[in-house]
Amino acid sequence: MKEKKVDRFFLVLVSLIIFLGTAMFISASLGILSRSQSTFYSVLFSQLVLGLGLGLVCMFFCLKIDYLFWRKYSFYIFLSSILLTLAVFIPGLGLTHLGAERWIKLGPISFQPVEFLKFGFVIYFAAWLSWAKNKAQDFKFGILPLGVLLTIIAIILFKQPDTKSFILIAVTGISMLFISGVSVKYILSVLLGSILVLGSLVFFTPYLQDRVKTFIDPSSDPRGSSYQIQQSQIALGSGGVFGRGYGQGIQKFSYLPEPQGDSLFAVLGEELGFAGAIFTILLYLLFILRGFKIANNSSDLFSRLLVSGIVILIGAQAFMHISSVIGVFPLTGVPLPFMSHGGTSLMIDLVAIGIILQISKFSRN
Repeated sequence: MKEKKVDRFFLVLVSLIIFLGTAMFISASLGILSRSQSTFYSVLFSQLVLGLGLGLVCMFFCLKIDYLFWRKYSFYIFLSSILLTLAVFIPGLGLTHLGAERWIKLGPISFQPVEFLKFGFVIYFAAWLSWAKNKAQDFKFGILPLGVLLTIIAIILFKQPDTKSFILIAVTGISMLFISGVSVKYILSVLLGSILVLGSLVFFTPYLQDRVKTFIDPSSDPRGSSYQIQQSQIALGSGGVFGRGYGQGIQKFSYLPEPQGDSLFAVLGEELGFAGAIFTILLYLLFILRGFKIANNSSDLFSRLLVSGIVILIGAQAFMHISSVIGVFPLTGVPLPFMSHGGTSLMIDLVAIGIILQISKFSRN
């Protein structure tokens, strides 16, 4: 198939999200500056240099790589991501923060290997389903492989613990099964199984119980587990229609926990108001719709599943963040893609965007 130009509309959408995200990240990080100048510059370096800078380089590099490369080496990419995620448990290499073992520290640099795991899973499962083709509708070629993959991932992530990443991977995997044409009744069985696993985990995990109780009654513990959601809603409410103005937010100073991370959408709502929040949601919706259009016009099953998986993973993460901040989903600590602090996440997301743009050059329309 003749190579075309990249999908410009999709590129413009991503550029707008990155520009808005960078601006809001810098503003939200001013809350850190008021407490520690050295931490502020460290956070800026990890996000803007290691995340955005290195990520853009990788994105343009991926534009030059034939997307079939990812199918050829999918198993090795996934296996490497599993081993890298397991490395957080190695003493002296893994970094523990607030009781969670989710980071690897190499000198002055730390990163979350789960971001590689999410990406590796999407690549490998897309390659598997494209290999199985119509056989994916059979239990042993569709449901069973996904169940095995999710079980392996669950064992690793629940140990950290990192429930939110498992939810994102499970949602993405189930959605990819649906797109590949697997029967709805089989998909519902996997979904039910995942819900039962998560329900059991909540039952035996006190911190998850606190988050569910906070979701049901946000005023239950205003100085403890309910503090973040209450401060987020104060920020959103005080923004009004058009906001306090860029950089003029108050809640990021000593009120919102992790304003540059878990609470970034609250900062955005306070400073840009309802109008800015709706504009941001619209950008993500257009990102998803355009991504699905690229997937639908892809030249083969692997590229269609790969683009769909990436779009679902990023889109689900965006709306988990937004819905948890506004109180319609339990707090998960999921970062807002392209905006929240997380250099590893930003770099991997940009790699994924490079792959989508490369695939868009070979669309059928």
